[in-house]
Amino acid sequence: MRRYHEPMKFLGTVMKAHGAWRSAAGYLALALLAATGQAQATAPDHQPLLRALNAARQQGCEGRSGPATPLRDNTRLSGAAARIAGGSKLGDALQAAGYRAVRATQITLHGYSGATALAQGAVGSSCSRLAQGELAEAGFHQRGTQTWIVLAAPFSPPAAAQAGDMQARVLALVNEARARPHRCGTQAFAAARPLRLNATLHGVADAHAADMARYSYFSHSGRDGSHVAERASHAGYPWRAIAENIAAGQMQADAAVQGWLNSPGHCANIMSPTYTEMVQPSR
Repeated sequence: MRRYHEPMKFLGTVMKAHGAWRSAAGYLALALLAATGQAQATAPDHQPLLRALNAARQQGCEGRSGPATPLRDNTRLSGAAARIAGGSKLGDALQAAGYRAVRATQITLHGYSGATALAQGAVGSSCSRLAQGELAEAGFHQRGTQTWIVLAAPFSPPAAAQAGDMQARVLALVNEARARPHRCGTQAFAAARPLRLNATLHGVADAHAADMARYSYFSHSGRDGSHVAERASHAGYPWRAIAENIAAGQMQADAAVQGWLNSPGHCANIMSPTYTEMVQPSR
């Protein structure tokens, strides 16, 4: 019986078994949906507020020191802030502004005037968000005594030269996990044989990851409605069982693999002895 597993959306696996029990191997697909927007100077009247926010960030909050790296201004984030002021949600505003982020947050302030007062208001209402070290860029929109601030962590895709290294690291970490017994939620798995890479699955995974990145969506379903089973079959891959997990935002292989292992469904895909192959495209 052909089996098709599609667990939670995190990071992708397609795996293949030995002999007659051939299944699909792991397509551990880093779906990099966020690309860095170019840092550009915002309007001059936002510079005092940016400086005041950076000074407030350095002071830290809740007993923790602030991040050492100051925020950079970004005009696309200012465009997103303007859209939020017009009623858009944060995610929609970022997409419309052409800014793709690993993480983003917004702060809305009412009734403050002047950069120092605004920075103090941001600390008072949103200190923990303001002090997040991974947030590296900022945008602003002001209308009267209302101010919208958007903070974001831009995603920088790995360089092409690093793709091979990342794939090798993912494979090593997955096989390290398979080399010893592991519990995935309530299910216990014995150690399993190591996985190997598969070029056909690489093409299947890479095409779907590239399409998601290009068209800014995140789904097991392709834009044509296809699922991983159909995509693998179309590529000529002879599978008997197949699974796919997807994720966005992880910039390090270690974080991605640990994320799978923390998720029972993805962990079970990794640990299943049925699977013998995998591929992890870098997008």
